[in-house]
Amino acid sequence: MQATPFRSTLRTLCAAALIGLPSASWAASDEAMRDALNAARQQQWQQIDQSAIDGHILSGYVEYHRLRQQLPNVSVSQVLQFIEQHGDSPLGEWLRGQAIANYGYAGRFSDLLAVADGEPAGTARQCYYYTALLDRAPEQARTAGLALWRVGSSQPDACNALFSRLRADGTIDATAIWERKMLAWQAGEQRLSTYLGGLLSGQWQTAIDTAERANTSLNSLTTAPTCLGPECAATAAFYQAAMQRYTREDTPRAFAAWQQIAPRLTLAPSDQQVIEEELAFYALVRDVPGTLSWVDSVLPSLQSERVLELRVRRALAERQWTDVIHWIAEMPASQQESSRWQYWLGRANEQLGNQEAAQARYQQAAQDRSFYGFAAAEKIGQPYRLNHERHHFDEATREDIARLPAVQRTQALLRIGEEGLANSEWLHAVREASPYQARALADYAAQQQWHARLVQTTIAGEMWDALEWRFPPAYRDSFLHWGRMTGVDPFLLMAITRRESAYNPVALSPAGARGLMQLMPGTATQVSRQLGLSDPGPYGVLDPELNIRLGSTYLRDKLDRYRGNRLAATAAYNAGPGRVDQWLGSNSMESFDLFVESIPFRETRDYVQAVLSYRVIFESLANGGSSEGVSLLNDSEQSVRYDRALVQR
Repeated sequence: MQATPFRSTLRTLCAAALIGLPSASWAASDEAMRDALNAARQQQWQQIDQSAIDGHILSGYVEYHRLRQQLPNVSVSQVLQFIEQHGDSPLGEWLRGQAIANYGYAGRFSDLLAVADGEPAGTARQCYYYTALLDRAPEQARTAGLALWRVGSSQPDACNALFSRLRADGTIDATAIWERKMLAWQAGEQRLSTYLGGLLSGQWQTAIDTAERANTSLNSLTTAPTCLGPECAATAAFYQAAMQRYTREDTPRAFAAWQQIAPRLTLAPSDQQVIEEELAFYALVRDVPGTLSWVDSVLPSLQSERVLELRVRRALAERQWTDVIHWIAEMPASQQESSRWQYWLGRANEQLGNQEAAQARYQQAAQDRSFYGFAAAEKIGQPYRLNHERHHFDEATREDIARLPAVQRTQALLRIGEEGLANSEWLHAVREASPYQARALADYAAQQQWHARLVQTTIAGEMWDALEWRFPPAYRDSFLHWGRMTGVDPFLLMAITRRESAYNPVALSPAGARGLMQLMPGTATQVSRQLGLSDPGPYGVLDPELNIRLGSTYLRDKLDRYRGNRLAATAAYNAGPGRVDQWLGSNSMESFDLFVESIPFRETRDYVQAVLSYRVIFESLANGGSSEGVSLLNDSEQSVRYDRALVQR
């Protein structure tokens, strides 16, 4: 790649950004800046030594907090000036959002519209924005306001004025109130549902009473009136909400009730489709006896990708290969053209003896860099299509990148311990950059060994084929060492870590899993005791080397449990060995691909596919980008029967 044109562009950007900023001031104390930022957050302005931070590249952060505190008593011109001055930083948009919220709260709607740049993020700000827009663009505001109204939970107080005006002008009418009441009832928001019922006139009392009876006993649905509310306006929303609750609570009884109710109801096709789509989904998920023929009869009219997926998986579980082909053909083109379904069309045709059709489907699937793409390539004896995109940037370009203000702010934020703000600065720069500039930033992150930030850079910049950046050799020596010490495939360790934490050593999941390999505290304690180590505690486990050692040992134990089978061990790493034992015990799958599709948890199905395809990519990159000699699974993993015998006793 030619780097020279970009260098002149970067120099122009640097020069423009540096106007008005004395270069000597960049030497101001980082320590003073750290203290000033902490004081600004706490609004302790008297503790800030302004002279020590004047001209510092991060001084805009202190000014942001100053203006934020003064809102709404800040002029529009000041806000717009700050946004323009910090347009290459997230600070500008942050202050815009704060101004919208504060101007809206103060009722300064003309000022709000002056600083707004289209619909803001966040419900409260959106409500303020569309309240302000009611007089200027009433139709747009009414449409958006009605969408904000139609939710089954309470909305922020910021929405009160908007909803009041929409009720006054009839946009939110009695039917809209009833529809929201049903959404709240369906979501279990009883207080909101009761409040909304109080807004309705006596004409709706029969509908309210019917909903109350159904709330006590869903069995009452079979005797509920078929016309509710004025001109039956409450009927569709009631039956949709009631049937969804019934379906999720007791699918077999809900199905039986629907067989009685449906012939008596007069619903629009779209309303009936909502009910039947949910019912068909849960009938398949829960394998409700006696429902399959009904599902097959309604499925073509549902236009539901998730139900079609379940129906194909059901056919795969029963080895009904003709049905596999039939139901994949019912999928929309965007769904059936994926490598997953092209692979299964190949498998189905192969099982039915249609070798030419099977070859064509495998050929199509093998174009993709994915689990099923790799599996298809192996079927037809073709190399994997990695579609690897390589880039080269010279040292002069890297030096220019280092001089960019956004990069210098990122570095300064890292120096003062502001990791989160540094990530915001960096990713804002990537999102605002041209594709070429974004790749130059990725190259810089790779040179800095910012592994987690590099992965996020490829996501923000949509660099899906830049494999060396998406899958960098982070902690490579540790993975090789502990893989050798435990006998675990190091590329599998790398793949699991890439999927679990994307190399963030301090990653913390909502469930409490920690570190690179996302170990639960109890697991870390157990494995440490097994190794004769002291309990690392919730923070010690974040140490990358220890986390990899413990994670490698834990994965080794799972591999031992499943006779070295990496697919089963990977599933157990995500879902737990108890569940995998159960899946192997309840099903007998003669091939790895059928076992993958039989995994009932979508998260685990996706997880094992991602990890095993990542493993292929890591090994291929270690081979200089060639997949020669690399396989998705070994011969044993491909040929073994996936059943109870796989579990080591």
